Amino acid sequence: MAFVGSIVAVATIGGFMFGYDSGVINGTQKGLEAAFDLGELGIGVNVGAILVGSAIGAFGAGRLADNIGRRSVMMLAAALFLVSALLAGAATGSAMFICARIIGGLGVGAASVISPVYISEVTPANIRGRLSSIQQVMIITGLTGAFVANYALARVAGGSTALLWYDMPAWRWMFWLQGIPAFIYLVALTRIPESPRYLVVKGRDEDAVAVMTRLFDPETARRKVSEIRESLAGDHHRPKLSDLVDKATGKIRPILWAGIGLAVFQQLVGINVVFYYGATLWEAVGFSEQDALQTNILSGVLSIGACFAAMALVDRVGRKPLLLIGSAGMTVTLAIVAWMFSTAIEGANGGVALPGSNGVIALVAANLYVIFFNISWGPIMWVMLGEMFPNQIRGSGLAVSGFAQWIANAAISVSFPALVVAPGLAITYSGYALAALVSFFFVKALVHETRGRELEDMVG
Repeated sequence: MAFVGSIVAVATIGGFMFGYDSGVINGTQKGLEAAFDLGELGIGVNVGAILVGSAIGAFGAGRLADNIGRRSVMMLAAALFLVSALLAGAATGSAMFICARIIGGLGVGAASVISPVYISEVTPANIRGRLSSIQQVMIITGLTGAFVANYALARVAGGSTALLWYDMPAWRWMFWLQGIPAFIYLVALTRIPESPRYLVVKGRDEDAVAVMTRLFDPETARRKVSEIRESLAGDHHRPKLSDLVDKATGKIRPILWAGIGLAVFQQLVGINVVFYYGATLWEAVGFSEQDALQTNILSGVLSIGACFAAMALVDRVGRKPLLLIGSAGMTVTLAIVAWMFSTAIEGANGGVALPGSNGVIALVAANLYVIFFNISWGPIMWVMLGEMFPNQIRGSGLAVSGFAQWIANAAISVSFPALVVAPGLAITYSGYALAALVSFFFVKALVHETRGRELEDMVG
């Protein structure tokens, strides 16, 4: 278990980087707007640039991992994180910044799909769910770490646009700080083994046995390697994208539609609006910049707590029940947030404000929504994508599902600044609530439980 714990700990640093790189933008938007003279559309494009890279990275990483290995792709992602952090902080214009964020997005997309599959492929079935759930804990920890760092830097400087060390504004240091964990991630990855499932695909059975022997006893290790070999295609060809089509029917495998649906609905409920635009959102309804940044931290801490609850429950309750609970809870809480935003009035300073206790109600409902998401769809979607596909199509299934997830993320995130203006927050959040409601029925109809099943037993 110590060996399993150590390699999972290293692999999930990718989740931390995923979260940090996604969340760092939250406190930098005033700096970007001032430095690059951006309007609402410009902010949306600069914030959403990472998502273009993420979609490409997720699709490419799934296929690349089948060719060069899971660990090698994670190392490539770590290098991309490091380069992105340095370039984004040093950007002299919007074009340079967008390029830097696309580079970071390639790393985010790769880490988002490869870390869960690597963890699922090196952990025993009876604890696979809780160990895979650590990925989401680390994503939220990374987001929260970015929120805390942004808050601290802005507080020390006197604002995100105020000058800090070496006469550089605080928002630039928010990006540069990301280089530290990126470097740690790159070095740590050199200390973990390659996935035994990948080694079998490459015909390196003895290497796979050596890794498995560190996880199980020698006899079990050899038996599992044989089971992996038998689970691959009958003609033992290398995994390819066309394997996603059922040869008997000529149609796309049903398991792929389930994976795409899980990936897309996780974004359609609007969670990354909170993570990317949390500060802007709460300032839009009357909070000060400092209060808005503190609210981000609160949401991050609650998210981490919810993820730990998911870890405790996922291998006991199962994946599907948690998804259903999350969908129901998010439907109710998002509807309450939408209702509160519908009561907005003009504030004393000419901005928008929520009357009476409505601001507090909106804040409580929003944080309950974050809790419901992170006890269910946040970690469980990644757990299921990492384990639900048969060995032969795991890389390809992840490539397509991950690509769909990031495209949906981009659509929600890039559109949000314009939607705040028209049709407004109330209608926008009503749309997210509707998506949560539909996701409940999607799970009931198309998602099958995977708790306790060996990866070699997955069919689709």
